[in-house]
Amino acid sequence: MEVETIFALSSGAARSGVAVIRVSGPAVPEILGLFLDKPVRPREATLRAIRDPRDGSLLDRGLVLHFPAPHSFTGEDVVEFQTHGSVAVMRQLLARLSDVPGLRAALPGEFTRRAWLGGRMDLLDVEALSDTLAAETELQRKLALDGSRRLRGMSTEWRRALMGLRARVEAEIDFGDEGDVLDRLDSETERDIRHLAEALRQAASSLRIGQKIRTGFRVAILGEPNAGKSSLLNALVDRDVAMTSPLPGTTRDIVEAVADLDGLPVIFMDTAGLRSNAADELEAEGMRRSMRAGESADLVIWASAIDSPSKPFDTRFLVVNTKGDLGPRSADGSLVVSSKTGEGIDSLTKEIHRRAGIERFDFEQGYGALVAHERHAQCLLRAADALHRAIGHDAIAMDIRAEELRVACDALDALVGRISPDDVLGEIFSRFCIGK
Repeated sequence: MEVETIFALSSGAARSGVAVIRVSGPAVPEILGLFLDKPVRPREATLRAIRDPRDGSLLDRGLVLHFPAPHSFTGEDVVEFQTHGSVAVMRQLLARLSDVPGLRAALPGEFTRRAWLGGRMDLLDVEALSDTLAAETELQRKLALDGSRRLRGMSTEWRRALMGLRARVEAEIDFGDEGDVLDRLDSETERDIRHLAEALRQAASSLRIGQKIRTGFRVAILGEPNAGKSSLLNALVDRDVAMTSPLPGTTRDIVEAVADLDGLPVIFMDTAGLRSNAADELEAEGMRRSMRAGESADLVIWASAIDSPSKPFDTRFLVVNTKGDLGPRSADGSLVVSSKTGEGIDSLTKEIHRRAGIERFDFEQGYGALVAHERHAQCLLRAADALHRAIGHDAIAMDIRAEELRVACDALDALVGRISPDDVLGEIFSRFCIGK
């Protein structure tokens, strides 16, 4: 099947200093001849006049970079036009490219998909790239770049160990007496299979923390009316995102704001005040939404005003005494904050960071595998389940044990993309923007 040549704007669509338009596929040499009046040397940025193929008129002057196959991002012939970031220039160049027979606009993530198909990347690389592009905090950046590298290294070690275990079991099949194929595994092999399964499960269990770094740690602020919840939200995110008033009931709906707490993205949710009897149906609906926010949150802060203390209805809540500038300190050791003076806000943010549970993953000193995607955890758990089945009980034929080890190996192969269903690939590549 003939490979199509694709093109897309790889930089932002808004006006900017520089725009990058990328073309990939077998028609790239033809594109160079159509749009340039002089050739360019491979892998060198060259200033050229970029001309309209219809009449030779000037479209723009910009840098042109040609990356011949296979030494390019996609593994195909690639050319990048780095033009002025004028909306008119971008629009005209894209329109003229679309006029060329055999060229078409790229789909979201199609350049990266071609890099994967060409063996330039594995699926962990693809997901790391997607996460890097989406990263907004330092921990997200480190997880995207360093976490995938560590997970790949660990998966390579796991697969190597698994291949050794498969060799042991299959040797028993090949060289053992026919009557011995139902015999139990030797104790060393059984122990090694069990340890490998435990290592895979432990790695999969880090999904909760990895996802909180990648997608955000959700914190709901609950409390009675006029407990200072909105003021606390504003103090935590260091900007005015919620209206505040001394009158109770100012907040009727959920107000969300995102803050970067030492690299951890935290999604704070300010909620309507909770009390036994709502004044009207609107307040009742606000209270219902507050309860749903608390149920979906990773952590609930119970705001209790020092001048009007209240007890949370769940002992798992983090109690924070608000309005610390108004009254005496509580004797129960709860955190005391003042949104007006800033007292206690740093202590509260550190406590939130601690409760997110990421302190055991030291990105500077090193750590084990940290899983950030549900797909990764499912691959690891499928491998661990197969390993457990292989040692489930004594009355298992050796060929069945060997088959379970093969299933475990396939699950680890799926982790890096050696085996991947089309629906999984579609979901992964759909996260990318057009042009990447």
